[in-house]
Amino acid sequence: MGREIGIGILGGGYMGKAHSVAMSAVGAVFDTALRPRLEMICASSVGSAERYRHAFGFRRSTSDWRVLVADPKVEAIVIATPQSFHRDIALAAFEAGKPVFCEKPLGASIEDAKAMVAGAEASGLPNMVGFNYIRTPASQYARQLIAEGALGDITWFRGEHTEDFYADPEAPATWRTSGMANGTMGDLAPHMINGALALLGPITRVMAEVETVHSDRPGGAVTNDDHAQMMCRFENGAMGQMYFSRIATGRKMGYAYEVTGTKGAIRFDQEDQNALWLYLREGPEATQGFRKILTGPAHPDYEPFCQGPGHGTGYQDQIIIEAKDFLTAIDSGEAVWPTFRDGLEVSRIVAAALHSAQARAWADINDF
Repeated sequence: MGREIGIGILGGGYMGKAHSVAMSAVGAVFDTALRPRLEMICASSVGSAERYRHAFGFRRSTSDWRVLVADPKVEAIVIATPQSFHRDIALAAFEAGKPVFCEKPLGASIEDAKAMVAGAEASGLPNMVGFNYIRTPASQYARQLIAEGALGDITWFRGEHTEDFYADPEAPATWRTSGMANGTMGDLAPHMINGALALLGPITRVMAEVETVHSDRPGGAVTNDDHAQMMCRFENGAMGQMYFSRIATGRKMGYAYEVTGTKGAIRFDQEDQNALWLYLREGPEATQGFRKILTGPAHPDYEPFCQGPGHGTGYQDQIIIEAKDFLTAIDSGEAVWPTFRDGLEVSRIVAAALHSAQARAWADINDF
């Protein structure tokens, strides 16, 4: 059994629950050197905080994030709040000498993201951003194949993050329909942009269109974007295209990408997250074609969950992998990707895309 570490989680909703479960399970799954102790959880009211404490197994609860950050028994912080709180919480945690894991996007604005990176790097403390989808065993294997040169020189990338939770025009307005930080470019786009960076490397310029399709919903006007499309050019010379949407009828978790190289190609779709489609330009023409690879113990971070190939991992397992990586960074004192600086790169690309859409011109990432 490894050394205990007190974990404080801010937020008890969708992601707060996911991180609470992950921290409960990660020690058993990965036999980590650090074993999380669920010390304190924070929510917006005393009642909800206490409800989450009881449901998730925390020792204590609070409705004041400052209390959690300052508590001496809380040794590491997980931020799973709305983006508008990320900056203040993270900077206070670094000031208190505590490592921080922050859900994406890094901040509610590029200014927030830059301030958070400055705080993280000045502190010298471990820091990570929660881009979970790229951590599936299949996508980790895709990164490995590309890095090893199995696909040859990469020439083209297509990515999307498409869902349909607002496809119905009669779905009522909520906090998600207010403010650009909560729109498609703030909410969904960062995941696929991060995925593109992970697979192909830096993006140098973008051209984007951003659109609100349903500008009025029951309960109020919509002040952010429903979908967006973006062309991009990678530093390695490859062309790219991405599409992001919360109104993509029929799509539930459309985190999908295609990568084309001179020797092969890859296709992946998160709705079938345990499969990777691989084409290698080798052998006789009659036997060439995409083949479906089912993930198993031979692929990254799979075996700790299950020794059976093809049995599969799920969404919660991605969060457990993140927890393992965060604990590894704390224990080793060495950065584990993606750090706050990696999160800032995503924020820069989002800012460039929004500028491009307004200017109706290409935008250089170095200007942001």
